[in-house]
Amino acid sequence: MPRTLLLLAFLALPVNAQQADTYDYFTANRSMISNGVQAVLMCNGLFTSERTLKLVFKQELAYLKEPVGDANGGDYVIDWLRKAVAVGGAASGPVVRAAFRDGIGCIVMSPQQTFDDIDDLPIQNRPPPDGDSNTVAWPNGDLLIERPLPASVDAARLRAASDWAFDRDSSEQDTLSLIVLHRGEIVLERYAHGIDRQTRTRTWSTAKSIAVTLFGMLVDAGKMELDAPLGFEWLPDLGSTESDPRNAITLRHVLNMSSGLYPVDNARMEYATGSGLAYWAGASSVNGARSRGLVREPGTYWDYENYDTLLATYAMKRALGDETSYHHYPRRALLDRIGMRNTLLSMDRFGDFILSSQVYTNARDLARFGLLYLQNGIWDGEQLLSEEWIRFVRTPAPATAKSGNFYGGQWWLVPDNRTDVPKDAYATAGNRGQYVIVVPSHDVVIVRRGLDYGRQGFDRWDLTREVLKSISID
Repeated sequence: MPRTLLLLAFLALPVNAQQADTYDYFTANRSMISNGVQAVLMCNGLFTSERTLKLVFKQELAYLKEPVGDANGGDYVIDWLRKAVAVGGAASGPVVRAAFRDGIGCIVMSPQQTFDDIDDLPIQNRPPPDGDSNTVAWPNGDLLIERPLPASVDAARLRAASDWAFDRDSSEQDTLSLIVLHRGEIVLERYAHGIDRQTRTRTWSTAKSIAVTLFGMLVDAGKMELDAPLGFEWLPDLGSTESDPRNAITLRHVLNMSSGLYPVDNARMEYATGSGLAYWAGASSVNGARSRGLVREPGTYWDYENYDTLLATYAMKRALGDETSYHHYPRRALLDRIGMRNTLLSMDRFGDFILSSQVYTNARDLARFGLLYLQNGIWDGEQLLSEEWIRFVRTPAPATAKSGNFYGGQWWLVPDNRTDVPKDAYATAGNRGQYVIVVPSHDVVIVRRGLDYGRQGFDRWDLTREVLKSISID
């Protein structure tokens, strides 16, 4: 064929036809991360949630397509004395370990670390608040005073809503607990078999709403600014920080999930690279978050990324100034003050909070958290979080305007196309069905915890609709 015709034939080929990858170059990463997911879920299931190995495999690990082994054994090791788990081996990929640490929960270790390195991992030794929560009245404690249901609550319809949440048509939707608050009091509390009010489970991305509360407290105190650049060095360090376009990214941008940074968690890559390496394989959550390049103008495109929350977490660390203040801040500023005694904020092995997902808590602590928002940031007469900040988290991110105004500042909003629930409702949302729903117009907080798996699909706004059928308002 003449050279001219050959060139024309080449130019006629579809764009990128010869550059379409058919090989997954992240296969090794996926294997390592898969073992890390199981190690973390097993470790926290056994030592944070204090569940049996049988229940851990039945529920926590039902999330995995092909877990390593079963409750009778397999290519994993449990060190009961050191409260640690190792998953993997010659037949199932790289060994990844996770170890329980007091005050934190389980920390995933890097693949080259062994159980002998556990003592080098972070630990939290801050003493618990004074007193016994069982003798302190709700909501600061767990002592409930029996009262008849308010006249505004229909008991039969409330039971029906509870049954709706627990008796699912889909076996993939596994409700663990349900709490409904009305006017600050618990009017419904129900747990599945093997779960009680002490049981801590992973919040997944409901942690983001806890994180934004901590950031808001610092903004209220003048230590962080919503519309100022994040104010730290980006990676890689190219020696020209002043000209880095990422300096335009503000706290508002990352909290609105509109940073404009490269979306590493999406496109089937969440369990291959990006934040998955920090969550499940021992990589630094801070360095990974700062390593993305800018691909869009900040604030113009909504893209849900764990790393955006972790960038705000790093900005919080910088604002607090030192490791001790940073490590003590969540409990000192929020958890201890509203009675969230059962809540553990986990870290990576470098001592950085992974506030995009890795918080472990029980249903009552999340109910307290929702109540803080229902009360417009006031607790025991003190304004812990400003109403201005609560307005911010409830205001639709500008980048969602054309797609339904469904997201605010690390909280989810009722989308424009839902007309069956009050528009003032807003909610946290975490994988496997972790929801805290606040409905100011009905003076209601709803907490649903789950260990959903497979396609999942439990709808928080449907739950809201069913619960509100039992609540009348003046």
